[in-house]
Amino acid sequence: MKIKTRYKKTKNLNPKFISAINAVGIAVILTLVFYIGNALQLSLLTVVVIAILSTLIISFLTTYYWIDTFIYHKIKLIYKIILDYKMSKDTKKEWRKKYRSIEMAEQEAISYVTKKDIEMKHLREMEAFRKDFLGSVSHELKTPLTSIQGYVLTLLDGGLYDEKINYQYLYKASKNIDRIIAIVNDLDTITKLEYKDFKLNIEKIDLKKLLQDSLDMLEMLSKQHNVRYEVNANVERSYMVYADRESIQNVFLNLITNAIKYNDKEEKKIKITFFDMDQNYLIEITDNGIGIESRHLPRLFERFYRISKDRSREMGGSGLGLAIVKHIIEAHKQSIYVRSTPGVGSTFSFTLKKSN
Repeated sequence: MKIKTRYKKTKNLNPKFISAINAVGIAVILTLVFYIGNALQLSLLTVVVIAILSTLIISFLTTYYWIDTFIYHKIKLIYKIILDYKMSKDTKKEWRKKYRSIEMAEQEAISYVTKKDIEMKHLREMEAFRKDFLGSVSHELKTPLTSIQGYVLTLLDGGLYDEKINYQYLYKASKNIDRIIAIVNDLDTITKLEYKDFKLNIEKIDLKKLLQDSLDMLEMLSKQHNVRYEVNANVERSYMVYADRESIQNVFLNLITNAIKYNDKEEKKIKITFFDMDQNYLIEITDNGIGIESRHLPRLFERFYRISKDRSREMGGSGLGLAIVKHIIEAHKQSIYVRSTPGVGSTFSFTLKKSN
């Protein structure tokens, strides 16, 4: 019953109700003053003065009380909407003292609206990203699947017994299956990197040695593409950093492989330089390849973003390599940068924290 009474009390509270209460109160006060003045046989001037003073005091007190109650009621409703938490008894007491003013409520409401606008903008961006991502995944998988389907149907229609094409078509189907597996594996990798509980296996590693191991893994590809490497690092020192060995090797392999593939020169040159930057090392990988136009640079690390879709698919890969690289470097709380000039080449640089 108490809840219903309190609700009813504030439900009809509005400016008209407050005005009516004041009008009735003033009329009652004036009636009482004149009645008492007449009963006590006071002079008219005395009665008028008492009436004015009592009216001022009583109307001020009642107006202040009802307006304060009215504002508190409205502000309370506002806070019921904009607060993200349920107030305890202690919090309510503090809130009644601190947040009763209209100015404070206005600031809080503006802050709430701004916060919600940011959230809505983020949700719209995420929705656009989701649609773009699903479209990209669908497109990336559709191409090799269509090719595999074509090769298999040709073989089933009799091509399997044609020695001129059976091995060739099976080989091409196998290459497209490898591409699908690469896309799925990279999707799995980037999902793990974005997951909040993903943990890096941070340890002391020698960057120069890790680079050499990565170049050894790329030896066949380097010979095939006539690549010449130039490593600019102090031969007398080791470059020790705190990092995840497997992840940073993935970074080296991705960046160097791209530098090899996207190069139309007869002699491909890749320069890898180590710079000492006080608390970090800066590693730069520079090539003399085809380069990248400046308009593409802001989106270069997005999933499935391709500068030239036809050329990129000819080169193979999942389209997720640079996105994975960016996530790995950011997981180490470091940064990656790119600068490039079409026809001249590109430089990718990233930082890693030194070990003690």
